[in-house]
Amino acid sequence: MSGKEILVDTNIILYLLNGSDTLEDFLQGKYIYLSFITELELVGYKNITTKEEKRIKDLLHDCSVIALNDLIKQEYIELRKKYHLKLADAIIAATALTLDYPIITADKQFKIIKELKLITYQHTANLTGDR
Repeated sequence: MSGKEILVDTNIILYLLNGSDTLEDFLQGKYIYLSFITELELVGYKNITTKEEKRIKDLLHDCSVIALNDLIKQEYIELRKKYHLKLADAIIAATALTLDYPIITADKQFKIIKELKLITYQHTANLTGDR
């Protein structure tokens, strides 16, 4: 681990696709990881156009997608029981914790997970390291 690894939440990918220069600058030079569930959420959206799907796939090509494994499953179970998270959020958080990578998100729900190394993105173009 080089210290440049970061796990991105689904909403961060959406902000990048919408042209967030702040996020692009922040992520420059980092190794970007995402959960398989993020990939599914993005390309599985029912109203996605062919052009949007291509943009998503092009962006995902530059990221490492983490598959579900037994360690992530166990962490997921513990997080769901402890924090009552939505399925996708619990999988994403479990992935970050299992890899011991910080996670960047605009979702305030993640703040309740004390174990996370959390970087909060606010759409007003601010980045804050919460922990």
